[in-house]
Amino acid sequence: MYKCWLIYACFRGCYVLDWIGCVYLIRFRCAGNKLLRLIALALKLEETFFERMGGLDKPTAYLRLLRYPGELGSADEDVCGASAHSDYGMITLLATDGVQGLQICREKFKQPQVWEDVLHLDGALIINIGDMMERWTNCMFRSTLHRVMPVGQERFSAAFFLDPKHDCLVECLESCCSESSPARFPPILSGDYLKERFRLTYKSNLESIV
Repeated sequence: MYKCWLIYACFRGCYVLDWIGCVYLIRFRCAGNKLLRLIALALKLEETFFERMGGLDKPTAYLRLLRYPGELGSADEDVCGASAHSDYGMITLLATDGVQGLQICREKFKQPQVWEDVLHLDGALIINIGDMMERWTNCMFRSTLHRVMPVGQERFSAAFFLDPKHDCLVECLESCCSESSPARFPPILSGDYLKERFRLTYKSNLESIV
């Protein structure tokens, strides 16, 4: 697997690249808030639901800048710029440079998996639903399984991850549950959920290396 160059910029101001990075963070944050309002309406909730429940007053939000080298592997080598995964959190807003390579799998639990290229649209953002939102909506909104494949050309992207504050309670929404579709997940604090996901991921990576 190719390694990406990662540069972090924390929304709370701990690590900021420069004033351009600040502008991007603010604009990503505004776009993310508007998107969450639309999601709330789609779930038959009040438009400001995610704000009222305290998830966005001090969110865990950060910007990750990524570079994919793009070199192609040999014919018998399965090489990914980023292997198949879904994001852990609430939503991800992604801006790309137009170079192809990003793919999604609509039916992530079906085998064999079918992968589709995500086409670039100038001026548009790509939105990924995260695992936490899937949990919140009782699987009504499915997280996006995606990967990046090398295409023989260097590729850059900027991913903005917008998650609620650490002590925000994530439990299946009433509008997403019924007698025929009861809650599939127990309530959990956002911070505890993310910590456990990262712990399992890095433990798995270390075990595969050993």
